[in-house]
Amino acid sequence: MRLSTVILPVHRWGKGQETWRRAEDLGFHAAYTYDHLSWRSFRDGPWFGAVPTLTAAALVTQSMRLGTLVTSPNFRHPVTLAKELISLDDISGGRITLGIGAGGNGFDATALGQEAWTPRERADRFAEFTALLDRLLTEDAVSQRGTFYSADEARNIPGCVQRPRLPFAVAATGPRGLKLAARHGQAWVTTGDPKLFEEGTPEQSVAAIRRQAEKLGEACSEIGRDAAGLDRILLTGFTPDRSRPLESLDAFVDFAGRHRELGFTEIVIHWPIPDSDFAADQAVFEKIATEAAAQLR
Repeated sequence: MRLSTVILPVHRWGKGQETWRRAEDLGFHAAYTYDHLSWRSFRDGPWFGAVPTLTAAALVTQSMRLGTLVTSPNFRHPVTLAKELISLDDISGGRITLGIGAGGNGFDATALGQEAWTPRERADRFAEFTALLDRLLTEDAVSQRGTFYSADEARNIPGCVQRPRLPFAVAATGPRGLKLAARHGQAWVTTGDPKLFEEGTPEQSVAAIRRQAEKLGEACSEIGRDAAGLDRILLTGFTPDRSRPLESLDAFVDFAGRHRELGFTEIVIHWPIPDSDFAADQAVFEKIATEAAAQLR
């Protein structure tokens, strides 16, 4: 099982770069950031763009993978995003993973002046967005007319450093999203069942995630894909456990072990931010980063 972190883009780069360097020094497999225009309780504070942040992170790290958790269609278009991703993959030397999801009804959903999409439209857009982005990152020239997204002789030469393209980590919990993960993903991402966050129990959460994993397996079987070839990523902090797994090394190993039994290959923990939902003891966090993986082999 690999251990990764997500670093929220809340600091000017003069300070923020220290965190990305430290993440690599601690041995994290990957460091991700959120791709939002603003997000939840951080809306009225500093928040920087994901692609420039990852570009800068690529220049101050050497081997750690980098990526988004997650990008969504809320304010992105596949043609322009593909160009940025190909450039970012080149700058990083082929270390980029694209976490991609359907988006939600947060601030991003209306920041461009549009009405928030219905759940059905979000799902429809996500499917079309992902399929077109897949083509744009694997073909030199793409023309396609879609209901929501189109491309007209869009050129993406020389393509990604990673072949045939950089990996997709598809965030999904419902049947349509899981089918997208099966068809286009090199990894599947889940945060658990959001309906259990407030009043559910850790045991109920594990059971819900097990059902999600089973449905992912069914979606893979439908297209003749071996589900074992798909990495499984758990983004923590959104299950009923909340921040408890970061209270001690033993607590984290217990939490991660329960999810390793479900087939998860990567656990992602939030870099601590004082006075926020992601507050945690930095010393404990770093102990988990350096010692937990050995106990999970």
